[in-house]
Amino acid sequence: MCGIAGWVDWEGDLTRQKDVLENMVATLACRGPDAAGVWISRYAALAHCRLIVVDPAGGGQPMIRKRGKNRYIITYNGELYNTSELRRELEARGYRYQGHSDTEVLLTAFMEWGKDCVLRLNGIFAFAIWNEEEQSLFMARDRLGVKPLFYTRRGSAFIFGSELKALLAHPAVPPEVDAEGLAEIFALSPGRTPGHGIFRGVRELRPGHCLVYNRRGTHIFRYWALESHPHLDDLETTAHKVGHLLQDAVRRQLVADVPVCTLLSGGLDSSAITAFAAAAFRQDSTKPLRTFSVDYMDNDLYFRPNQFEPDTDARWTERVAHFLGSRHRTVLIDTATTLRPYASLRSWMHRP
Repeated sequence: MCGIAGWVDWEGDLTRQKDVLENMVATLACRGPDAAGVWISRYAALAHCRLIVVDPAGGGQPMIRKRGKNRYIITYNGELYNTSELRRELEARGYRYQGHSDTEVLLTAFMEWGKDCVLRLNGIFAFAIWNEEEQSLFMARDRLGVKPLFYTRRGSAFIFGSELKALLAHPAVPPEVDAEGLAEIFALSPGRTPGHGIFRGVRELRPGHCLVYNRRGTHIFRYWALESHPHLDDLETTAHKVGHLLQDAVRRQLVADVPVCTLLSGGLDSSAITAFAAAAFRQDSTKPLRTFSVDYMDNDLYFRPNQFEPDTDARWTERVAHFLGSRHRTVLIDTATTLRPYASLRSWMHRP
């Protein structure tokens, strides 16, 4: 998880407002505690805070690549699961890479295919790319909206960030809630209307959508939508296909330059994911997969079985961990530890 922020303003000189950009990205430090960076030109400013997973040395952001006299600058939050395939294709087209991060591959994919690059991406993402020659900002969000991205127009300025608090750190975005925002809070909360940003004039880039901002204005388009089709496969074919897709998804998400683990509850979902991950570890690593589970202090004393939950997770997590041979650890949490984060909850949400 990382954080991105920035803005474009045709009437100001943003090189004089570095402190504003740094304040915006500072609000996102919990999303990216490992590193932070900013890039500023007269009309555009991008910022990034980073949680390092892949390529610690070569994946710093904002990242800049040149082609001829043009420069492309990216700030990106997410993970691509088809980085190696995209990289091979782009290398065949003449691109050369300085590191092995997915950030660099994503940036060159945009340089090669423009806005159509999103059609080739397998992953979760929210990113912004400034095209210096065209003086345009391109933003995109993954198909299911795993990674957040908010934006607003304020006069000649277009301001964006991973979270609402990044926008509110900009002096042009006061924390004003209008009638629509109040309806979101009192009628729908904790849910939210897709695309609505609670505060006056703030919008959310919807899942499966892209946005281009330039001197002609803001242009939004949808690049993906979920489609329903009749299911024609028999049971055996369906089971094989679902198994293959799940196995492929798990293996692709194990790519990292930092330790990898799974959270194991003993239920069907986490056990299946852990089983595929453990199998990949046995094939590719000399060390067993690490698994973690969470339990509450004295849960064995106070737990009462019911039809939905006939027994505690502990029995099943231990059984699955033993069967798969994982290096397992159960983390016990007491009541005080459980309640402690609630004191900071409002500041994390940065919304009423």
